[in-house]
Amino acid sequence: MPTLTAADASDLFRRPPERFLDVGAGEAAYYRVGTGPDVLFVHGWPVSGATFRCLLPYLADHVTCHVIDFPSAGASRFDASTPLSIGGHIATVRKVIDLLGFDSVAVVGHDSGGMIARHAIAGDARVRGVGLINTEQPHGMSWRFKSFIAIRHLPGIAAGFGWVAGQRRIRRLGMVLGDAFADSSLLDGEFDEFFLQPLHDIPARRTAAMKVLKTFDARYVNELAEVHRRITAPVQMVWGDQDPFFPLPWAQEMVGTFSDARLHVVKGAGLFSHEERPAEVAEALLPTLLGQR
Repeated sequence: MPTLTAADASDLFRRPPERFLDVGAGEAAYYRVGTGPDVLFVHGWPVSGATFRCLLPYLADHVTCHVIDFPSAGASRFDASTPLSIGGHIATVRKVIDLLGFDSVAVVGHDSGGMIARHAIAGDARVRGVGLINTEQPHGMSWRFKSFIAIRHLPGIAAGFGWVAGQRRIRRLGMVLGDAFADSSLLDGEFDEFFLQPLHDIPARRTAAMKVLKTFDARYVNELAEVHRRITAPVQMVWGDQDPFFPLPWAQEMVGTFSDARLHVVKGAGLFSHEERPAEVAEALLPTLLGQR
């Protein structure tokens, strides 16, 4: 039995973080749990480090898990004048690795966090392994991804997105948020508590999330093939097979863009495969995180 329970892992993100890391543009909230080799977890948009809460019980007995909230998300510190962007998040990952003084670290990224992490760590000799969970692909942007990104410049989108986040029936619709999970009921419960209700209830969080989204540039995706050539550490990709944002066939093609990569397919899971099937995802990731491939 894991020594860290699921309830304990969730409570970790209900308490104040262990400390805040000054990353130049705001302060990243920082959490640490577990023992063993160091692993840094990088979350995507518009969630926070709490998205890894389901994985932590299966990993904490084997590795030391370092989890951050980017400025704009979770318990991080920022204000209306803080510059928030995808490029800033890339710089944040590099800064965090320096601040925590890692000599050897594995990095796990999910969704846009996987893209951000790859840009940040390419060519970094300190990185011993990379875990990628349902994230951007060099192939390009799927129609579902493009349709989601396209909303970012609509007038009043911040308020509209916040309203939708609070409407349980509407957010479960397939072209809203429902297709992010194979089981759309998982948009309720803790996912709602940690990610959707804050977007609905806290204007500053909502505005910050949209500020980051508006800086998304397709070049970050288009440059991935070149970025992958500079990643020499072993890569373990883990993919929910029902993800409409980052299609599985494109993930299968992506394997060959790395010098050393493998793909594990999680059947019956969507974009948030690590929340739907955490034990399976953790088992697939561990050999690479431990450097035992």
